[in-house]
Amino acid sequence: MSTALTGIGSAPAGAAAWAPKPTPMTTPWTDQVPVDKPLPEYPRPQLTRPDWSNLNGLWDFAVTGRDAGQPASFPDQIRVPFVAESALSGIQRKITENDKLWYKRTFTVPADWNGRRVELNFGASDWQTTVWVNGAQVGAHKGGYDSFAYDITPRLVGGTNTVVVSVYDPTQTGGQAVGKQRINDVQPHSGGGIFYTAASGIWQTVWLEPVAAAHITRLDMTPNLGDSTLRVKAQAASASGRSARVTVSSGGNVVGTATGAAGSEISVPVPNARLWSPDDPFLYDVKAELLDGSAVTDTVGGYAGMRSIAVAKVDNVLRPVLNGKFVFQTGTLDQGYWPDGIYTAPTDAALKSDLQAHKDLGFNMVRKHIKVEPQRWFYWADKLGLLVWQDMPAMDTGKSPATAARTQWEAEFHAVIDQHRSSPSLVMWVDQNEGWGQYDQARIANEVKAYDPSRLVNNMSGVNCCGSVDGGNGDVVDNHIYVGPGNTAPTSTRAAVLGEFGGLGYKVPGHEWFPGGGFSYEDQASVSALNNRFVGLLDSIRLGQLPAGLSASVYTEITDVENEANGLLTYDRQVMKVDAARVRAANQALINASKNPAPPVTLPTGQYKSLRVTTPGYTDKYLRHQDALAFTAVVDGASGALLKNDATWKIVTGLANSTCYSLESRNYPGEYLRHQNFRVRRDANDGSALFRADATWCTVAGTGGVRLSSANLPGSYLRHIDSEVWLATPGGGHAWDNPATFTEDTTWAVEAPWAP
Repeated sequence: MSTALTGIGSAPAGAAAWAPKPTPMTTPWTDQVPVDKPLPEYPRPQLTRPDWSNLNGLWDFAVTGRDAGQPASFPDQIRVPFVAESALSGIQRKITENDKLWYKRTFTVPADWNGRRVELNFGASDWQTTVWVNGAQVGAHKGGYDSFAYDITPRLVGGTNTVVVSVYDPTQTGGQAVGKQRINDVQPHSGGGIFYTAASGIWQTVWLEPVAAAHITRLDMTPNLGDSTLRVKAQAASASGRSARVTVSSGGNVVGTATGAAGSEISVPVPNARLWSPDDPFLYDVKAELLDGSAVTDTVGGYAGMRSIAVAKVDNVLRPVLNGKFVFQTGTLDQGYWPDGIYTAPTDAALKSDLQAHKDLGFNMVRKHIKVEPQRWFYWADKLGLLVWQDMPAMDTGKSPATAARTQWEAEFHAVIDQHRSSPSLVMWVDQNEGWGQYDQARIANEVKAYDPSRLVNNMSGVNCCGSVDGGNGDVVDNHIYVGPGNTAPTSTRAAVLGEFGGLGYKVPGHEWFPGGGFSYEDQASVSALNNRFVGLLDSIRLGQLPAGLSASVYTEITDVENEANGLLTYDRQVMKVDAARVRAANQALINASKNPAPPVTLPTGQYKSLRVTTPGYTDKYLRHQDALAFTAVVDGASGALLKNDATWKIVTGLANSTCYSLESRNYPGEYLRHQNFRVRRDANDGSALFRADATWCTVAGTGGVRLSSANLPGSYLRHIDSEVWLATPGGGHAWDNPATFTEDTTWAVEAPWAP
């Protein structure tokens, strides 16, 4: 239960009644946030206790200079846990590196807590937080993304107690992890690019909880499918010599139990385990008890999922395997920003909704980008069944971090790992991104892997981008390709993943953060164009990149964010831009193709062949060159020798990729079929890398024939349209990308040559 608290204190003298500020955009949950006790859910689902008291709600508030002491008065009120920059906080003002935030409220401790220690818990506060209770400092914390707690028992008095919190947040002007936060105007404005409004101060739930003197502080749970056990460390405080008993159950029925020393690894049997996966996100209930002899002195609840994640060779290609099997991981980039709460979702239902949207769209993975969410977000990912790639928030871009900043960043990374290491959904740590604040990539990747060997490690997402330096290690090699999907090749030691691609933009009138200010990587003219282009990208990955060795892809992005207009949903979550059923079907086809791969499509190298059109009504036409340009023309036994020669091609090993093919002219040896400015033509090989790539075609299975995809523009196909031959892209904006009969027009029957 949640025990109600009293004594918040009235509004300051002369202050108007508190109200939220007008939000730039209203989400479906903006008006559902209670003034008192917003986010009332228990905030730590993997370490639960029945007695606790939520301190969310109105606190007295003041802003001073950064070096000032506690102010004499607190002229405003702020709704915790919404940051001072947000509308839902009721403050909505720009906070700079010259400011310090001050919070104050009163509370009384319930009488039935007598005899227990009282802890004051903070889900997260950005960035440097100091806490006083009844005038005495009880603790100080640095870090914007990890939780912290203080035993305030010695400072409590009977009746009314007062807690004061100060927070200093220099955002990008400091050296700490900031993610995408930048000090900007809090009202919508032009610009900002891929960086967004800062989020200063308390941004996750604050609560009180009574605990025994010796009590469990964390459950570290690691499934081991090899011996059907759940390995559990019941971390505990003041518990020297105590033991812990861990019980795993399902539907109220005990599955297994084991006892061991507190803080040591306990192997709890989970026979015939029902495995956790996106298709079946089954969770076991966990109970941990701290024992003094046979007496139970503390009990906590939690949950666990039985699953494994690793990399392994699958058909001689290194792939990530979930529960020993390869499944393509298709997900989106999730920034976790809100127009009303900025860093804090307005309600728990809102927090869940973005993850549910992933499931509705058929995705099985989400990359949490440069931000760490509250534990309840991970609970919903665990519960709904989404694989999570968790980024460590980056330090500022374009800077080499100072020694103190590096020490702090690594300590916070460790704290984040500890806080979320038991969530089955979390399958990969992403250490750094696109070189932002980069240093010691290889060392950090090795260190993270040693600290949490149960997960994959990505040393740098976007190793091909933006001046980033690849550490060369970790479990995956990760490229960013816009619009993509491009080519990312696995190595002998790392699986290939596409950490970012897409960025297709469509602005929905009435649902723009700053009307007219939105940008994307490729604007789409209509909803229909957006659907065609996006589904075309997913189909391209399924048909081309997956067979070539790609194992995962992350689409940018699930929602618009401020002036980024490339979301599948609008920033206010009011409009789903894409056809959910169509996207879901494309994602499901991609996932199914990874589980049941089609045999590779091969062509006979060193042989002459002719390529016949398969489009109904045109099946008497063949691919030929004429005055160096590619066309289709009717060829039959009565055709002249020149036409028959023009319609005959020698299939050779791909000039740029030995797993693909090139088409050499029969009557112009040394000249090849290539694309140039989308038009397909026959040209002499000039020896350049560009020519070799333009003249290389990779095979994709087609009904009644083969499809030929460009090696350097994967997902674009050799297509005939109005007798001309072009490089066409599904969902593209050119006339030759017309969706009518696209698949048929890009499918060619490989037949006996007209000119042997």
